[in-house]
Amino acid sequence: MSEATIAVKAQQVEEVANKFKEATSSVVVDVRGLTVDQSNSLRKSLREEGVELKVIKNKVLTRAAEAADLSDLNDIFAGPSAVAFSNEDAIAPARILKKYSDEIDALEIKGGVIDGSIASVEDINKYAALPDRDGLLSMLLSTLQAPIRNVAYAVKAVSDAKAEEAEA
Repeated sequence: MSEATIAVKAQQVEEVANKFKEATSSVVVDVRGLTVDQSNSLRKSLREEGVELKVIKNKVLTRAAEAADLSDLNDIFAGPSAVAFSNEDAIAPARILKKYSDEIDALEIKGGVIDGSIASVEDINKYAALPDRDGLLSMLLSTLQAPIRNVAYAVKAVSDAKAEEAEA
């Protein structure tokens, strides 16, 4: 192998290792058997959520995972592998890939990394069941508003009772 080829491969490993380090989550999938339309639809859905899907050679993935101190991932790098990297929403790749794997038998989730921790397929499926960021924020807002709403109802009930007393 020439020195130029080795330098190119080392650059690829470094880029993938940086993606692993910078990403809030990375989910590894087997996309073998997807049609072009299915693949395009999947990539579009991922892109809309700020997730990048890359098909990467297993040797590059193995070396990059070791460079990023994620060598426990090496067991899942068998067969064709694609990795969905997200720097914004840690749950988005899991949620989207789970949805597509339920619809398309050919798409298989292998595992990944969420917030720096190795995640099994079961872990990824649990995260996928969580609502998206907007859903979580609306749940939080609703929870925060509940006590204020209850106080407002109590004040209104007292006010209505006083008004009824005044009329009687």
